[in-house]
Amino acid sequence: MKITIIGTGYVGLVSGTCFAELGNEVICVDIDEAKIASLKKGEIPIYEPGLEELVLRNQKEGRLHFTTDIKEGLDFAELVFSAVGTPPDEDHKADLSAVQAVAQSFGQNISKYTVFVNKSTAPVGTSEKISQIIQKELENRGKKTDEARAMFDVVDNPEFLREGAAIKDFLNPDRIVVGVNSQRARELMDHLYRPLVRNGHPLVFTDINNSEIIKYASNAFLATKISFINEVASFCEKAGGNVREVARGMGLDDRIGPRFLHAGIGYGGSCFPKDVKAFIQTGKENDYEFQILKAVEDVNEKQKSRLFEKIKNYYNGELEGKTFAVWGLAFKPKTDDMREAPSLTMIPLLREAGAKVQAFDPVAMSNAQEILGDEGLTYHKNALGALENADAVLIFTEWDEFRGVDLEELKKRLKAPVIFDGRNIHPAQEMQEKGFTYIDIGRKI
Repeated sequence: MKITIIGTGYVGLVSGTCFAELGNEVICVDIDEAKIASLKKGEIPIYEPGLEELVLRNQKEGRLHFTTDIKEGLDFAELVFSAVGTPPDEDHKADLSAVQAVAQSFGQNISKYTVFVNKSTAPVGTSEKISQIIQKELENRGKKTDEARAMFDVVDNPEFLREGAAIKDFLNPDRIVVGVNSQRARELMDHLYRPLVRNGHPLVFTDINNSEIIKYASNAFLATKISFINEVASFCEKAGGNVREVARGMGLDDRIGPRFLHAGIGYGGSCFPKDVKAFIQTGKENDYEFQILKAVEDVNEKQKSRLFEKIKNYYNGELEGKTFAVWGLAFKPKTDDMREAPSLTMIPLLREAGAKVQAFDPVAMSNAQEILGDEGLTYHKNALGALENADAVLIFTEWDEFRGVDLEELKKRLKAPVIFDGRNIHPAQEMQEKGFTYIDIGRKI
């Protein structure tokens, strides 16, 4: 099939590349000339395991192309995917201006029946707005109402890609959700995803409103699991318990499951924070108040500074002149994404308290430096280098290399064998037996 992806951010680039990998002809369009020039040379602007290899292979085999010419992309395609950003506005609602601009260009340029597929995360009712914009643009071109309406369909096809596992998630999805109101569009989407359906992955067709709600409800539910287990962790610290054991016992119930029951210092990234906020705002616009989600958001904001309170208590509030090694800056492992990362809350708190920070992250340091700067903060080329003369190590991101670190070398480089683990990556008893003061999340000490 002939597919155009508009927007070469995280979702657009991964989706376009994977569609090409499935044998389709794909053009990816972006207004950023520098980004498109880099992509044409095989330079990938984001860190995502396996993505560079797929981009290069599909470019070489002639299935994947990049351009800044939106008309070229619209003339080419049977299916046009909008994968532009919907960042939060000042009221935490999804900013739909980029999606609406794509819809306008679509209506201004299509010359044959084409399906507009929205992959951008957007609130319920967005597809109807898109349809109205396209209809208006076609009528402005002199098309009669019925003629214009026959030239397009709008489909909602939300993405469920996890950063760090996006290729796997696209090619081996738990489910594919398609919101569609026309048989013609449904048949095209069915044909597009047939290779994945043949491999046993369910394709769920529903109406467009349901599809738009499924995306927000899914992310909001996963965020709820995280905030719930973080509340249980805080209770365990008070009442006497170990949240890891509690979560293990809960997760063995297949009605609950073990995923997202990992206590820590809160969720971050490009999806959960903004989608929870946007879902709350969409509720208000529809005269409904999401009480649970407001609590989810409140718990998460408090959780981001939870480790700081433990550090402050351990040192009796005296952090002036202390030096801390920080392991992990990105919001999660296997990505360089700093959006809403707990490190962006924790590091400023440490610096305001007079502490110095020596930081290391395998891939996110350049992004972190752009945001956090250099004052009171140095960046190191490896994890052990960040430990030199540090009073303690603080773990903010659960990279695998932090799990397998040489503990004797770790102890040797620190001024004192103290670890504040915001991700609970080490067994507490084992760390204590090896001579560490080990302070984690969700365990009474």
